[in-house]
Amino acid sequence: MSVRQSLLAILDQGPCYGYQLRAEFDRRTGSTWPLNVGQIYNTLDRLERDGLVEKGAPDEHGHVYWQITDAGSAAVREWLDSTVERPAGTRDELAIKLAVAATLPGVDVGGILDAQRRASRTRLDALRAATYPGDDADGPEGIAWSLVHDAMTFQAEAELRWLDHAERRLAEHPDHTVGLALSTIRPKRGRPAASTAR
Repeated sequence: MSVRQSLLAILDQGPCYGYQLRAEFDRRTGSTWPLNVGQIYNTLDRLERDGLVEKGAPDEHGHVYWQITDAGSAAVREWLDSTVERPAGTRDELAIKLAVAATLPGVDVGGILDAQRRASRTRLDALRAATYPGDDADGPEGIAWSLVHDAMTFQAEAELRWLDHAERRLAEHPDHTVGLALSTIRPKRGRPAASTAR
């Protein structure tokens, strides 16, 4: 998720100061990804450097309001009109951990799967039990909260399905750890070729 584009989109609604931007981001994302103010100001500095926002003078309370430029508004429209591209490879720590563990002798992969399944089930149960903390679940903030919350719930459900799949897949190959000893081939220098696997 892009904090940069999200803050820019909020500024497209009108000038804001740093703490106000943080509060607006929380309101619009259900407070599921807390931002610290330092991150917001670092992002604002980069947006200013790139000509997408401008910093105003401090008001009587010392608040510095930032406002979007025409280039910033164009960038917001471009972001909202574009699709989100998922990376071709995976950097998912759980998938990598399980893949490596499955190739190591003496590792209890079943134990890893069981522990992760318990943790994932606990997380899913907590997500399913969560209710919108505000007053109006059908208002704009409630709907924003539910969109993010539902995405997290569906991801947790998918993780449990994937763990079940991984367990079945590994059960088809009970001697999985035998087949991948350290290679005796010395790798060449340089970067490995890019993988096209999806």
